[in-house]
Amino acid sequence: MPTVDAWGSAMLRFGLLGPLVVHDGTALTPVAGLKVRVLLAALLLQADRVVPKDALKEAMWGERLPPSVEASFANHATRLRRILSATGDNRLLTVAPGYRLRVRDGELDVEVFEARARAAGLAHHAGDWHTVRAESEAALALWRGEPLADLSPFSEHRAPSLRVHQLAEVRLQVREWAFDADLHLGRHREICTELAALAAENPLREALHRQLMLALHRSGRQADAFEVFHELRRSLVDELGTEPGAAVHQAYQEMLEQEQEQVQVPDPAPPARSPSHGPGSGRGPGARPEGAAATPPPSQLPPSVAEFTGREAETTAVLGLLRRPVTLPDDDDDDGSGSGTGAGGSDGHRTAAPLRPVVISGMGGIGKTALAVHVARLVRDEFPDGTLYADLRGFSSGGARCAHDLLARFLADLGVRPAVLPDDTDDLATLFRAAVEGRRILLVLDNARDATQVGPLLPPDGPGAALITSRHLLAEVPGVRMVPLRPLGPDEQLTLLSKLCGADRITDEPAALADILTACGGLPLALRIVGGRLASRPSWPLALLAERLTPHRGRLQALAMGSVAVRHTFDMSYLAMRASGNDLEREAARAFRLLGLWQPHAVTTRSAAALLGTAEHDAAAALELLVDANLVHSPEPDAYALHDLLGEYAAQRAAEEVTAREQESATLRLLTWYARAVATACAVASHETQSPPPLDGPPDPALPAFAEEADALAWTKRELPAIREAITRAGALGRSDIAWRLAVGLFGYATTHWWTGKWDACLRQAMDIATAHDDRLGRAWLHRRIAVAHGMANRNEQCLEHLNASLEFFTDAGDELAQASILGNVSSLYVQIGDAERGLAHAERSYELYRKAGNAASEALALSRIADAQEMRGEHDLAAAYHQKVIEALREQRHGVFLATSLTKLGDIHRQLGRREAALEAQTEALAIRRRMNDLGGTADCLAFMARTHHQFGEWDAARACWEQCLDLGLRHGMTQHIERSRAGLAALP
Repeated sequence: MPTVDAWGSAMLRFGLLGPLVVHDGTALTPVAGLKVRVLLAALLLQADRVVPKDALKEAMWGERLPPSVEASFANHATRLRRILSATGDNRLLTVAPGYRLRVRDGELDVEVFEARARAAGLAHHAGDWHTVRAESEAALALWRGEPLADLSPFSEHRAPSLRVHQLAEVRLQVREWAFDADLHLGRHREICTELAALAAENPLREALHRQLMLALHRSGRQADAFEVFHELRRSLVDELGTEPGAAVHQAYQEMLEQEQEQVQVPDPAPPARSPSHGPGSGRGPGARPEGAAATPPPSQLPPSVAEFTGREAETTAVLGLLRRPVTLPDDDDDDGSGSGTGAGGSDGHRTAAPLRPVVISGMGGIGKTALAVHVARLVRDEFPDGTLYADLRGFSSGGARCAHDLLARFLADLGVRPAVLPDDTDDLATLFRAAVEGRRILLVLDNARDATQVGPLLPPDGPGAALITSRHLLAEVPGVRMVPLRPLGPDEQLTLLSKLCGADRITDEPAALADILTACGGLPLALRIVGGRLASRPSWPLALLAERLTPHRGRLQALAMGSVAVRHTFDMSYLAMRASGNDLEREAARAFRLLGLWQPHAVTTRSAAALLGTAEHDAAAALELLVDANLVHSPEPDAYALHDLLGEYAAQRAAEEVTAREQESATLRLLTWYARAVATACAVASHETQSPPPLDGPPDPALPAFAEEADALAWTKRELPAIREAITRAGALGRSDIAWRLAVGLFGYATTHWWTGKWDACLRQAMDIATAHDDRLGRAWLHRRIAVAHGMANRNEQCLEHLNASLEFFTDAGDELAQASILGNVSSLYVQIGDAERGLAHAERSYELYRKAGNAASEALALSRIADAQEMRGEHDLAAAYHQKVIEALREQRHGVFLATSLTKLGDIHRQLGRREAALEAQTEALAIRRRMNDLGGTADCLAFMARTHHQFGEWDAARACWEQCLDLGLRHGMTQHIERSRAGLAALP
């Protein structure tokens, strides 16, 4: 039954206030394909209005339209009509000069939002604050994220960009109306945090700052309220040369008058503990230790970073961890005698829910301290007993600060006289815990080295909290809650850079700006250096700085300004590990250096073991230490990678500290591992019975294991960029034997992905290397595989040329199995060009050689080629019998790719013989195999054969559906043959 929500109960609902969605009343309707999604968005932005076809094409392709734009547009429009057919009527109408999308009232979230916003505005004007609050909440609840954010580059076009900006302005206005309602309804305390964050994001928006001033002042935070006014005034004067407006000044004057009228400002919050157990009492939680003097609560937080940007999710997470409620006295338990029996103890007060330590972790320069200070300032009023702050200097070149000194300082800050401090660190820790027990104190421990340094500084269980930053995860801290930081996202990077050097400064050179952001890798420290450099050099074009930030061409040197440098920040982490007294940490530092030889590629524990020359478990231990230290990140299980900037830093460390001989040895170990791993994957994916001779040397026990073809194919596809890099590195090191084995070993991958052209590129590169090093064996195997690549792409002349070259070598070598395989390929080629007799002759010769060699596993392949030739000769029944025999053998061998191919061929023979059910049964099984293996090219082939079958038997709708699916695959993945074949098939339908 259709659900009912803020959009109403219409049969279709469209969402633009976030990622584009379509809902049919019961579930989300998938809208696949970027072009179709852009088409739908462009129509929704002008709902129920005619949108010219030219405007829609420009929205989908920009100004440079492809030659096939008309046919492609028609296909996308057809797909959109099919998606919108849930209501049973035609939503997408063709109306000259374009199209109109019918949208009913309440179906489009943008229209609902704007209607709610208008209602909130009218209620605001009338002073109906409850209605303002209700309408605002309903309007804001419709937002799921940034409109059109998932539709780049369409969202960057002028019209949609302006519309998004307009909606964002309306949303901000609605939030201001909601805050006004909250202030009138007495909810000032609840909105302080949200208002502070929003005002920080909009430093020149006076209405938000006026509301924040009033909310803070009414919450008893007078100093903060006045600070907001003065900060706003400074920003307006500095940026715009103007004073705050009348509304802000009026709020400021009201605050001043209230201050003059009040003799004493009331405490805005209930006490965090029993007054009789305060810091000055002689006993109980929070009692001041002997020697403690009465002192005001410490307030030691450093200033906030003025341009703090983003981190909304992380801020929310940390705030939630620091804001566990403290249970107040239970009045029901008090019998009036002063000796209540509360559930938490005999003092009539329940024990406060304990707050666990919170660790903000991340690589150097990621913004840990900025976030910690930002959050601490947001919650400092919730810790009325004070905030203690210390930089622990965990990675400083001068050494980390010791717990003994820090405890002594904290106790002095809490009023304990130095004369009574014990000498022993454990005794100091005990005294510190006694001093803070039961008190709402926030400790901010910045830049911690490890759990040993942090442990003595933690408060006991209770209402106090500890917020820690570290480059290490510190997972071993008891009860810790971890908030890891990642690089800033694209929008946050752009916002931060705009704040640092001005939006106008960076908008004129979009290409150079993109290069700069890429070079900074989302690292806030790098962005701050770049922003400072641009702000201080207004005559510099962005292109100049982008050139200086080119990776591996002085980028790290350019990311420095004064005493602040990205490399120096990285140094602190790496040098602390390299100089550690722990053998495991020193080995991790060595691993970090050697990883620099292979960046930007990720490694696994197995490949890392080869690179490091260690056992797999030792490599895993080193990698995990590097992850804990945030020098390496693990994006998925058993995958370890370096951040782009850290990768360049690691490469520099390797160049400086690793000898040339050790660099070459480590690289060769890894290249050898890849050659053997690729051969292993190929054997599983292709079920080949003939493989190149293995590389010399002892076997590698740490090779990947693959349970089935799909696993081997997925691994090869994932590792392909690293394999291509390995071919290049092998050539540079003069190891042709490794280079050609890597390229030849991609045969298994090519059985399902030949159409991408990537295998061809690897084979060409390896052939150049083998030719340069006069590697005859390598050239022979490469000729053999290059011929297969040409054959798969129907490049018949080139295929025959390479087959003959490889056949000559293997005939001279007396290798009958290789000859049988090559003759089989020659047979396939002749069948492909329509010469059935020569195809049959070569297939039968191949079959006899296999039988002579006793290679039963390859006989099925030869029989399949005989069947192909028989089919071309018109012997369909005989060909079907051969294919059936092949299929039975392949089922035993569990050879998925070859089985799907044979089933497809058998199905087509059944089609030609008029056997509809038998044809579709074989083709359906083949299609399921291809899809299970994520074989896109094979899937398209199966769909084409099924379309022909449906066409022959007059099943036009089924044929059209198959051709459209095939065309969609071809268009999405650039498979030209399938695009042309599908369009011809669709054109042939009545």
